[in-house]
Amino acid sequence: MLDQIKGLHHVTSMAKDARENNDFFTHKLGLRRVKKTVNFDAPDVYHLYYGDEFGTPGSVMTYFPFPNAARGRPGTGEVGVTVFSVPEGTLDFWQQRLGEQGVGGIERGELFGQKRLSFTGPDGDGFALVEVRDDDRAPWTDGGVADDEAIRGFHSVSMRLQDGGATAELLRFMNYEEIDKAGSVRRFAVKGGGNGADVIDIETLPLLNNARQGAGSVHHIAFSVENREKQLEVRKALLDTGYQVTPVIDRDYFWAIYFRTPGGVLFEVATNEPGFDRDEDTKHLGEALKLPSQHEHLRPWLETNLQPIEG
Repeated sequence: MLDQIKGLHHVTSMAKDARENNDFFTHKLGLRRVKKTVNFDAPDVYHLYYGDEFGTPGSVMTYFPFPNAARGRPGTGEVGVTVFSVPEGTLDFWQQRLGEQGVGGIERGELFGQKRLSFTGPDGDGFALVEVRDDDRAPWTDGGVADDEAIRGFHSVSMRLQDGGATAELLRFMNYEEIDKAGSVRRFAVKGGGNGADVIDIETLPLLNNARQGAGSVHHIAFSVENREKQLEVRKALLDTGYQVTPVIDRDYFWAIYFRTPGGVLFEVATNEPGFDRDEDTKHLGEALKLPSQHEHLRPWLETNLQPIEG
């Protein structure tokens, strides 16, 4: 049992336009851009991070905006919906706000007794806001949404799988327990609670075709561990169980390991250290272009050729 895992750390997706992506998260959803950097493996592509004031694990949505990327095809073997937590009684506010800003796919609903507002991102990304009582995480309030309504961080992600059995067993191994079921959806939560971003849903859809990744697709989801020592414990346990796990990779703001799940979704386990303030003062997170050391020599070219985000 991997009790080192404390819930979601971040969710990483793909987009086709950096400016549109930045506008959606910072202006429409009111999140803070906490880092502007580039893809380690494709430095001509941004890696943008959005979250609360500090980029607290469990609040951070990240994107690779590949210019003019083709839209992904929804299906199984992927995360279909990323869900954020908002205070009780705020869905009317959010429905009006998102509608006025031209956000598509807005629909009210309820799942496991929780009121939710579903909507789509610029590339057809699946999102929802869920009303959560007593979520005491501090929101970012300089993005045009007041404290009483602002997003607190993640609530959950929902995976669409043709067969959820093996992935359910993996989640149990990763310190999750099944807490509810509704139709084809099974809900899992971190035992004893974690960082507020504690829930994973598995929707089993045996007749749906496999997804094709592209703009609007979730690339991977990351789970939170406190530090590198805990991460190494998790890595060894996963290897001993038979999973193919990458070596530890330095991502500047956290250390990461990756492995593919039985249902096809890519999982990451990321450390809470060192954090997004390692190379920027907290007051100025996400303002300057920060580059991995191996790509610093590309700065003159990147600053000229990367798409301007503001404006």
